[in-house]
Amino acid sequence: MSSLNLDDFTDLIERPDGGVRRDAEARRERLVVPPGSLGRLDDLGEWLTAAQGVVPVRPVERPRVVLFAGDHGIAELGVSARPAGSAELLVRAVLEGGSPVAVLARRLGVPVRVVDMALDCEPEAFPADVVRHRVRRGSGRIDVEDALTLDEAEAAFRAGVAVADEEADSGTDLVVLGDVSVGGTTAAAVLVAALCGTDASVVTGRGGLAIDDLAWMRKCAAIRDALRRARPVLGDQLQLLATVGGADLAAMTGFLLQAAVRKLPVVLDGVVSSACALVGQRIAFRAPDWWLAGHDSGEPGQAKALDRMALEPLLDQGVKVGEGVGALLALPLVQAAASLTAELPEDPALSEEAELPEKPGLSEEAGLSDEAEEKE
Repeated sequence: MSSLNLDDFTDLIERPDGGVRRDAEARRERLVVPPGSLGRLDDLGEWLTAAQGVVPVRPVERPRVVLFAGDHGIAELGVSARPAGSAELLVRAVLEGGSPVAVLARRLGVPVRVVDMALDCEPEAFPADVVRHRVRRGSGRIDVEDALTLDEAEAAFRAGVAVADEEADSGTDLVVLGDVSVGGTTAAAVLVAALCGTDASVVTGRGGLAIDDLAWMRKCAAIRDALRRARPVLGDQLQLLATVGGADLAAMTGFLLQAAVRKLPVVLDGVVSSACALVGQRIAFRAPDWWLAGHDSGEPGQAKALDRMALEPLLDQGVKVGEGVGALLALPLVQAAASLTAELPEDPALSEEAELPEKPGLSEEAGLSDEAEEKE
């Protein structure tokens, strides 16, 4: 029996400040650029203002990419274009600066943090700050066995909470959240199908490297079999993550919920982070108010999860590589919205009109008339 009470997050998570958002909307009405002319940037700026709780909004100056890494046993079935257990190579490319997310992050001046939760390699392969939260080596094959024990799922969840606290305490003002995994999209699809009550075929995508039809059928069958194991534990989200998730997915779920507690905005990447967000929504219904969908990865499971959370992707560039790349591409858009919201001047005419004193009411005018008559 887990000692972790997930119901606490329902009480701990508040919505972004509605009063501050109304103030931001009122200020927007007075800007020199007409309301609506900036499209979604207006909504984005107002959302960020409410998340920060201050008008005008502060610029996003200390963003960070956080990637949770792990290998999934289900990859042994050939459901991924990458070999099972090869996430180690992906992580190495990130750390050495040769992956897409590393290139973009370097260009944008954003630090990248990798958190190894269940890579299928020796922990000595990476620096201590990467592996210190590791729960196990690889996750179980979810079509026939649990991904984790319940204790491991709790440890992974708590690790995600700890990482969120570390980021909030260090001054990070926005997180780009992604995963580095092999087989992760299969586990994510199972979570989405289970929580949305859909069949395996509805959520089965082709992954980052676009698997062929035969691999897609194997993936669909694996999701179907794992889904049978997931349905009996739908009422317990930690047990669900232990049964068909993985250490990286459990950690991402804990991270997302604690980020909402700490009022730290998060930009979601692809289907894996979206699936974890969906689990988080089931735990605490207000939590998605702190998250943005960075982009549309084309994975049907992601589309299903975002629709359930009423989150609309900021970009649609067909990016499927994962690793937080699509979400990182959306970061300049968020920063642009913050700058426009904070720095565009108010229209002097509108500002003066807003500051004019109210005209006296009918009763006051009548009182003045009576006084004039008495003087006469």
